[in-house]
Amino acid sequence: MGDLHCLFHKRSWEGGRQLQQGNSDHMVEHQKGKNRAEIKTNVCSAVPISVTDAGDLNLSCEFKQAKTKTFGLDTSALTIILGVMGTIMLLAACLGRGLYFPFDVYGVILFSSASLLTGAIMLLLLRILRSKKNNVLKNRLSYDIHSNEEMKIRYWHMNLNGWIIWPIIMMVCYGLHACLGSVSTQGSMDEMLRWSLLAIFALLAGMLASCAHGVRWFAVGWQAVGSLLVFSGLLAVCGVLPLPFAVMRTADPEISSAGARLGGLLQYPNAYGAVVGMYALERLAAVARAMARPVTAWRLIAAALPLMPAQAALLLSESRGAWLATGIAAASAFAWQRRGDRLLLLLAMAAPLASAAWLYRQLAAAQLAPAPVPGLLALAGAWAAALLGTLLLCRLWHSGARARAAALTAMALAVTTAAMLAVASTAERLAAGVGTGLSRLRMWRDALELWSGAAWLGHGGDTWRSMFRAIQSSPYVGGEVHNGLIDIALDTGLIGLIMIGAWFAFTIRNTVKYAAHLMPSVLVFVLHGIMDFDWSFTLVWMLFIWLGAWSYAYKNEQRIATTDEHAVIQAREVPAVFTNERSVQPSLLSKGLSYQVMPTMRTIPWLPALAILIWLGGTVWLAGRNAVAEVEYRLAESAPQELIQHRAELTAAFHANPYRPEIAISLSRTLTANDAEKLLRSSLSHSPAEPRLYQELGKLAAQAGQGVQAGKYFEQAVALNRYDTHFQSAALYWMIHASRQEWAAGYTNRARQTAAAGVRMYEHYEQLSATVAAGKARNDRQFTLDDDAAIYITHLRILASTAVPQEWTRQTNKPPG
Repeated sequence: MGDLHCLFHKRSWEGGRQLQQGNSDHMVEHQKGKNRAEIKTNVCSAVPISVTDAGDLNLSCEFKQAKTKTFGLDTSALTIILGVMGTIMLLAACLGRGLYFPFDVYGVILFSSASLLTGAIMLLLLRILRSKKNNVLKNRLSYDIHSNEEMKIRYWHMNLNGWIIWPIIMMVCYGLHACLGSVSTQGSMDEMLRWSLLAIFALLAGMLASCAHGVRWFAVGWQAVGSLLVFSGLLAVCGVLPLPFAVMRTADPEISSAGARLGGLLQYPNAYGAVVGMYALERLAAVARAMARPVTAWRLIAAALPLMPAQAALLLSESRGAWLATGIAAASAFAWQRRGDRLLLLLAMAAPLASAAWLYRQLAAAQLAPAPVPGLLALAGAWAAALLGTLLLCRLWHSGARARAAALTAMALAVTTAAMLAVASTAERLAAGVGTGLSRLRMWRDALELWSGAAWLGHGGDTWRSMFRAIQSSPYVGGEVHNGLIDIALDTGLIGLIMIGAWFAFTIRNTVKYAAHLMPSVLVFVLHGIMDFDWSFTLVWMLFIWLGAWSYAYKNEQRIATTDEHAVIQAREVPAVFTNERSVQPSLLSKGLSYQVMPTMRTIPWLPALAILIWLGGTVWLAGRNAVAEVEYRLAESAPQELIQHRAELTAAFHANPYRPEIAISLSRTLTANDAEKLLRSSLSHSPAEPRLYQELGKLAAQAGQGVQAGKYFEQAVALNRYDTHFQSAALYWMIHASRQEWAAGYTNRARQTAAAGVRMYEHYEQLSATVAAGKARNDRQFTLDDDAAIYITHLRILASTAVPQEWTRQTNKPPG
C-alpha cells in the first residue's frame, strides 16, 4: 500500500482495472483448485500461500507484478528492520549458549529493549516532522488509513491478542512471586526477565508476521539459525572450529556409547539434538515439496543442502529423547499426507539419512575427534552422496513406472542401511541406558510431591534448582527436573500450566491451519520439552514463537494480497489534490516506516502504549542492574581477597542486586561478625531454601561460641542438602569448634550439649550413608561417609564426656575442604 501514489500517477485507470480483474480471476481459479483438506493438512504440497524453498512467493506473473508495485522497496522498510532485528536476536541467542544462563539473557534483553525504545522515540519524532513538512502527504495518508479497517486492526489483534499476551501472563506470574515471596527471589526475577525477553521477541515476530513479505524474513531467520547450529557443531567435531564444550566427553556407557556427544553451541547434547531435529524436519518437508514436481537441479540442491548435515548433527548428539521426538513428529507428518504424497517424504529422507548414518559411524569411531583433513573429507563425501542420491531419486520418480520402482527400491535400501548403522553404533547405550531413565522417574516423583505443596500458584522461579537437594529421595544429580511441564508446574502451579497449554493450542491450531509443513517442528518442541529441560533454554522458546508467527505470516500474505488489490482501485477513485506548495518528497526509509507504522500507532490506545513503554523501561533498568551486579561479582572473585578493591566490588555488586545469595555470602566474609549475621539473615528472607546461608550462619555462631545456635543452623543446612558429603563433614567440624570454644570459656554443660548434638548429627550421617550404600539407586553425587568423619566423631564423644583433658579444648584440625 506504500506505493499507491506511484501507481496513481504512472498508470491509467483502465490499465489498473484490467490488471485487477486479471488478478482477481487468478485468485479465484487458484482457490478453486484446492480443497479444504489439501489446504489444512498437506505438508508436502503447497500451503494456502505457496512458497518456494528459497522463500519467494509462488504467484502468477501478473499478480507478482502488481505485488511489486504495491509493496516496493519503500513499503518494505519496516519489514526489513523487524526481520533483521528478529534474526539478530536469534543468532545472539545461539551464540549465547541458547540463553540458558541468566547473565546471557541480560545482554540480549538490553539490546532488544533499548532498540524498541529507540525505535518508538524515533517514530514519534518522525510523525511530528512529517506532519509539519508535508500536509498533503499527511491528508493522503489519513485517507489511506481510514479507508482500510482491516489494516487498522491487524497489528493490534495480532500482537497483543495473539502472541504477546501469553509470555506477558507468564512474566506477570513470576513477577508476583518475586514481589510476594518465593523460594528464590533471584530465581523469580530471572524467570520474569526471561519471559519479558520472550514477550519482546513475540512482539517483534507478531509485527513481522503482519507485514508484507514477512514470510521471507521468517525463512531467512530460520535458515540462519539452523545453519549456524548445524555447521558450527560439525566443524567443531572436525577440529576446524575451536568451540569450547561443544563436545561432551564421558566414559559412562549409559551416557554415551561413543564416549563423546555433540552439544554444539548449546553445550548440551539433548537440547542441541532437539533443535537440529526441528530444523531437519522443516528441511525434509521443503525437499519433499520440491520433489513433488519436476524442478531444476539447483533448486532441489538449494532445498536439500542443509538436510544431511542436520541429520548427522542429530545423530551425533546421541540424544535418545531427541531421536524419539523427531521420529514421532516425522511419523505424524507421514500420516498427515495424502496417500500419493507419503512416499515423497521417504524419498526425500532416504539418501541424506543413509549418508548421515555413515558419517555418524565414522566420526563416532574416532570419538568425535578425527584429524581435520579426514574428518572434512568424510563430511564432504557424505554430503555429496546425499545430494547426488536425492537428485537421482527425484529424476527416477518423474521418469515412469519402472524408474519409480527403482527409486522405491533404492529408498528402501537406504533407509534400512541407515537404521542398521545407527542401531549398531548405539546398541551398547540402548542396552545399558536404563539407569538415567530410572533417575528421571525418581526426580519426577519427588517433584510431584513438592508441587503438591503449592499446586495452584507454585513456589516461584527456580523452585526445583533451589529445593531438589532437600527433597530428593536418592543422591542423583539434577539441577533440572528434565520435564518442562513439571518445571512450570513447580514454578507457577496449575495456572501456569493452563496458560502454557492454551498457548500451545493456539499455536498448533494456527500452524495446522496455515502452514502444516511446520507442524512436525512444533511437535518436536512440545514432545522433547516434556521429557527434558529444553524449555530452560530461551532460544528454544524463541524458535517456538518464530514458528508460530511464521505460520500466521502465510495467512497474512494472502490477506494482504486481497486487501491491497482493493486498495489500488480505491486509490484511483480518489481525486488528485493539487497545491501551489512545493511537495516534500520523503525518503524511501521514512516513507516505508510511516505507511506501515502509522496504522499501528493510531490503532493502539495511548494507555496500553504507555504501559508498553513503562514495561520496556523497567525491563532495561532491572536487566541492567543484574548485569552490573554480575560483572562486579566476577571482578571481585578474580581479585585477591586481601585487597580493598575486593570488598568494594562486592559491595557494589550487592547494592546492584541484593537478592543473589552468592554475593551476600562473599560480602559477609569481609564484614564483622555482627554485620555479617545481619546481612545473611536478610538474604535468608529472599532465599529461604539456600543451605549455604545456613552454613555460613552456623560458622559465625560456632566462632562466637554459641553451640546451641550453631547446631540449629547446621541441622537446617544439612536438612536442605543431606546428600552432600562436604556439608555433613563441615557441620561436624564446626560443632567441635563450638564445643571447644565453650569449654575454653568455662561453659562445660553447654560444651557437652553442643558436642552431644554433633554426635547425633554424625549418627544420622552414618545411617544415611549406610542406606545409600545398601540401595541400588545411582549415587551420582558420590555420597559416602567421609574419612574425616571418623576423626570428628572421636573428638565429639570425648568433648561430650564428663571430663575432658586440656589438650582436647584446643583446635587441632583444619576445616574440611
